[in-house]
Amino acid sequence: MNHTFHIPVLGLGYSIDTPLKVARYGISSVVSIVDDELIERMREYHSEKNNEAFLTITKSAPDSRAKRITAYLNLMATTVNQQFEQLKSQVFEAGTDLCRYFELMPEGSQMKQGYDLMMEYPDNERKTIFQNILRRRMTLGAIDVNIMSKVDRMNFNVEGECTGNENTDALTALRGFAESNLESAVILSAGMNPRLYSYLETFNDFFPDENGWLKKRIILKVSDFRSAFIQAKFLAKKGLWVSEFRVESGLNCGGHAFATEGYLMGPILEEFKLKRHEMLHELSNSYQSALIAKGLTPKFIPQQKVSAQGGIGTADENDFLLSYYDLDATGWGSPFLLVPEVTNVDEQTLNQLTAAKEEEFYISGASPLGILFNNFKNSTAEQQRISRLEKGHPGSPCTKKYLCTNTEFTEQPICTASREYQHLKIQQIQSLDLPVEEYQKEFDTITEKICLCEGLCSSTYIKYAISKPRENKAVAICPGPNLAYFSRIYSLDEMVKHIYGTTDLLDKVKRPNMFIKELNLYIDYLQADIQAQFKNLNDKKVKQLTKFKLQLQEGISYYKDLFADSAVQTSIAVQDWINELNLSEKQLNAITI
Repeated sequence: MNHTFHIPVLGLGYSIDTPLKVARYGISSVVSIVDDELIERMREYHSEKNNEAFLTITKSAPDSRAKRITAYLNLMATTVNQQFEQLKSQVFEAGTDLCRYFELMPEGSQMKQGYDLMMEYPDNERKTIFQNILRRRMTLGAIDVNIMSKVDRMNFNVEGECTGNENTDALTALRGFAESNLESAVILSAGMNPRLYSYLETFNDFFPDENGWLKKRIILKVSDFRSAFIQAKFLAKKGLWVSEFRVESGLNCGGHAFATEGYLMGPILEEFKLKRHEMLHELSNSYQSALIAKGLTPKFIPQQKVSAQGGIGTADENDFLLSYYDLDATGWGSPFLLVPEVTNVDEQTLNQLTAAKEEEFYISGASPLGILFNNFKNSTAEQQRISRLEKGHPGSPCTKKYLCTNTEFTEQPICTASREYQHLKIQQIQSLDLPVEEYQKEFDTITEKICLCEGLCSSTYIKYAISKPRENKAVAICPGPNLAYFSRIYSLDEMVKHIYGTTDLLDKVKRPNMFIKELNLYIDYLQADIQAQFKNLNDKKVKQLTKFKLQLQEGISYYKDLFADSAVQTSIAVQDWINELNLSEKQLNAITI
């Protein structure tokens, strides 16, 4: 691995073709495979762009969802390989993609040092040999895919009959990936889905070949050690290996936010650091036993990596995470929304993001899944939601139906962002004769939901000018709060150099340390929870809130010890962090439950 960072999944459309833009430079990225309509349109767009034949896979075709996903992933794999071979065939001259490949690498890497040394060589036979060695050691960035485990809608035929467990949204997405030509990983996020996890066992590519090599790997996105271990044990007992744990901040991240019970990023990473080898030993025993039971002979135990993502903003933070917690890599997501050559953000939204302040990025209840969602106040989707409310027409038309989970009023699930649901739910609360204040609170909760199926794709369609005539063009975007500190459009080279510390895009920008920012988000979350429950606090809720606060206090104690460590103090300037931590502690201690 020539790079120590990856680009996580960004919404539905924002990173849908990011591998086509960065994989040839050795940078790994993640594609969402939730929306097969988006995927099919992107396959058509990129087929035409690359003069490839395109034959549409209609929605009515057998197993169309899986086949669309497979076809698009195969197209990306072929295109990226062609890009890579073309890049390697170039000469080592300034300005070529070949030189850019090496110049994007971290200064301390062996490949970068070898490249710098080679460029200083006089033109002779030894230099040519050196160049060929470098070419042979070049590697592609991975084209990984993401599946939200809980976005697993049952599907029905025209007669209203369920099409079966293997045709749910998550399982068909997995089948689409498993049957593709990719040699990469599926990132499973949003918790454990036993049906999906068991389905992995039906595909040979997730098991080692005669040399012990895994063509398809499994990565778990997790928010704490305990859940990571439980999920990995479940899989290991089936002979399925977790190749990496991606530890994501509960609240200091983009997209959906899965708040922990007050467990903070630092202590969570500390637990991984202390227990990962013990976990590896236990998992490997289960894994080997399961493979033997299946008639497979395990050659060796595959590597198991740990990475972290969510709110990383400076090279100092990046380096600290890698060195102190012995991480294998970090994930940088939201800042890449301001890099047009990497992600798909339309011009209007891009300009809004560059000018946005901290208060415009917030945790919301906008997701129909009922999970906290990082939102942007100035998005056109949010403006459209408010406009519809003002006109007395709350909710959105529901066309794609990926997030249909509610059966409160209907036999088949519907989406809580839909006009149908919001109309029925508002009618219900109107019949309850609630006090004005309580009614408004309920009304606001109902109508806060927005259509993510369309909103998270719109920006891509607008950027590529492939929107359909009557298609909703309102853009939903879900950056993490860290994006507030980045304030202009950047190139790929600038962002990568920022990550590796050869340039500083945030020079003189006042920004809290990522750990303190997450702590403050949790304090705000606790205060909001207390306020929401104030009139109906019972003993059980008081106990839960008290435990939550105690966990945050223990996190602060951990950070005090960490920042007092002499080894840490010599590697980074922690005084500002200590001052920020003391202020946060005062704010937390002032909260009464």
